[in-house]
Amino acid sequence: MRILDFIDKNCIVPKLKSRDKWAVFEELARIITNHRNDLRATEIVRVLTEREKLGSTGIGHGVAIPHGKMKGLDRLIICVARSDQGIDFEALDKQPVHLIFLILAPDDAAGLYLKLLARLSRLLKEPLFRERLMAAKDPEEILTIIQEADSEF
Repeated sequence: MRILDFIDKNCIVPKLKSRDKWAVFEELARIITNHRNDLRATEIVRVLTEREKLGSTGIGHGVAIPHGKMKGLDRLIICVARSDQGIDFEALDKQPVHLIFLILAPDDAAGLYLKLLARLSRLLKEPLFRERLMAAKDPEEILTIIQEADSEF
C-alpha cells in the first residue's frame, strides 16, 4: 500500500483560501466533488464534522488529518492541502495547522483505512518531510515529495 495510490492530483491544494477548520472542510469537499460527481459536498462535510466533534484531528507539528468513513465510496480518497497562514484546528500542541491530509474511506475499508492513517501519521512526524511539503511550489512537487518519502518508508 502506497499513500500516493489514493491521492488525486486534482485534490492537492497548495494554497487554501479558508481561514478556519470548518471552512477547510467545505473548501476541500467542493474540490473533491468537482472531480467525483457521485459524491455530495454536504455529506463529506457532515462526516468530517461528526468525526471532529469526537476530538481534534490536529495531531501536532502543524499537521491535521481529518478523516471519516462514507457510504457509497468505492475507494479511499486523500486530499492534500496547505495553509501558509495556519489554521486553528485545536491541535494537541495548540499550534496552527499548515498541512492537511484529508482522508475519506469506504465503510468497509476499516483495515486499510487504519493502516493508511498510521502510515501518514508516521511520515508527518518527520520534520524534513513537513518542511519539504511547505516549501513545494506546486501540486506536482508535492506529489513527488510524497512519492519519495513513501518509497523510503
